[in-house]
Amino acid sequence: EKARKVYDRLFQTKVGRDSGDQYDLAGHEEGKPAKLEQLLNPSKYAPELRETLMWHNAEKMLKQLLGPEAKLYSDHAINKPARVGVPTPWHQDEAYWDPGLEHFEISVWIPLQPATLQNGCMNFIPESHRLAVIPHQPINNDPRITGLEVVPGTFDFSNAVACELPPGGATFHPGRTLHYTSANLTDQPRRALILMGGLPARALATLRRFEWLERQQAAREK
Repeated sequence: EKARKVYDRLFQTKVGRDSGDQYDLAGHEEGKPAKLEQLLNPSKYAPELRETLMWHNAEKMLKQLLGPEAKLYSDHAINKPARVGVPTPWHQDEAYWDPGLEHFEISVWIPLQPATLQNGCMNFIPESHRLAVIPHQPINNDPRITGLEVVPGTFDFSNAVACELPPGGATFHPGRTLHYTSANLTDQPRRALILMGGLPARALATLRRFEWLERQQAAREK
């Protein structure tokens, strides 16, 4: 309940909008409400989040999974507004990250109300953490949009598993796990707080390129 009050205040007051920390992952349309609001580093604007039992428990669990050196180092929040919150497309988190590094990161996805099939609970592809990073593109193949999606037609998602959760429950997934959340069809916002942490990344011996990130960077510069 404490985290939910902080979360609602941060989105209602649109903190981080001027600095680029709060934006619409699905692409902003002038004069229309946001459909997939994201706030980067909400704990920067509300440090009390780092003092919650939720935060401390998540970090302890990371250490159980990755070893005693693991720690939480960032967070973000995704809000699907009531009735208009759109799906978060299938993607791997690592598709957003520096392709020159080997990553050892886990995301802890925590709903601040019941997460259901109707409001956008998490869906995963079992064993997909063992895959390489598969081809992605900006949502709708529009490089002006920050959000990414798996290139349509390149993967079979028919064995997806939905994970409904109570408030304060959590899922844990590494950067290559394929995941998706559906649209919010309910009368209440679907609030999700994501805590991220792990071990330091290492430079890769073989250079990778993520063409989709290069396209987005070129569009931002233009």
